[in-house]
Amino acid sequence: MKLSFTCSASLKADLGHCAALHAQTYGEAVDATTLIPHMLEAFMAGDRRFRRTSKPQAVKPRGADN
Repeated sequence: MKLSFTCSASLKADLGHCAALHAQTYGEAVDATTLIPHMLEAFMAGDRRFRRTSKPQAVKPRGADN
């Protein structure tokens, strides 16, 4: 899925810097847009409150209330 968003010039510069550091560290040039989904996934995986509130609710079988 493609998603677009608006960010500040300083955030865009930071993302570019992050992509440059990635290239320097791993020897693989990537665009910041390639890294953003991974960054968001890591952020959300580390957010305890989000994980706690986003777990699917268990579905009770019919007749389980009796």
